Amino acid sequence: MTNPHKGRTGVDRVVRATGYSMQGLRAAYRHESAFRQEFWLAVVMLPFSLWVGRTWVETALLGGSVLLVLIVELLNTAVEAAIDRISFEVHDLSKRAKDIGSAAVLLALLLCAGVWAAALWQRWLV
Repeated sequence: MTNPHKGRTGVDRVVRATGYSMQGLRAAYRHESAFRQEFWLAVVMLPFSLWVGRTWVETALLGGSVLLVLIVELLNTAVEAAIDRISFEVHDLSKRAKDIGSAAVLLALLLCAGVWAAALWQRWLV
């Protein structure tokens, strides 16, 4: 049996995929306070990365680390939504999946903080 949602090709597929992605961003923003907080930090930090970064590599690392936090938060939100769709019952596997998703967000945040701390240190203290 073929998936009826996979028959799209070309520009139609790209347009629809973009629409679904925008719906996902809106849903995360609407329903996930952590994503909203990280989104608004990104609105400030991404332009600031253009000023802090001295080379295109530094700028890419600064901006990329911020975007990585948003990406991991979106994936964590998706995992949580899928688990909650199955059941709100407390279960060891559900807890493990949610905790692992949360740990991934923490690591992305630590990476971002480390990259920014190193760049700021290099810019003003060295």
